[in-house]
Amino acid sequence: MSDTLLLIHLLLLLLVANGTPVVARIILGRRLDRPLDGGIKLSDGKPLLGPSKTLRGLAASILATIVMAWLLGYPPTLGAGFALFAMLGDLGSSFIKRRMGMTSSRNALGLDQIPEALFPLLFVRHELSLAWTDIFILTLAFLVLDLVLGSLLAQTRPRFRSG
Repeated sequence: MSDTLLLIHLLLLLLVANGTPVVARIILGRRLDRPLDGGIKLSDGKPLLGPSKTLRGLAASILATIVMAWLLGYPPTLGAGFALFAMLGDLGSSFIKRRMGMTSSRNALGLDQIPEALFPLLFVRHELSLAWTDIFILTLAFLVLDLVLGSLLAQTRPRFRSG
């Protein structure tokens, strides 16, 4: 497989892993909307993660990324791990944003994109022989695409912003 095709595949996996929770929310509304943190508030009085981080989003991300990985010719375990690490990056970002007093819908440039792209790319780095420049390019490309797609989605459906 060419390097360019591999990068396109990985960018597609990033978009599926990170976009599926938003799509699931649009399609399902409040159905199966269970917060991962159970509504827990920490000693600072702020939520652990916030209401937008749901079991539905996590499960949808993992399932959709497994399917996409399989369609692209990668093992399902790569898809599952890729999605899990993307979601861990997203959860880490949400935890930090809550500590900073930011609401779930507020965008934090870089913090909302870099961990959820970087973590899964580091997960597949050795298996797919990714160079550090590949990881940098993909992370930057994901950041730009996330901003563009997020802006378009916010214009059409402002209540579906993630965070």
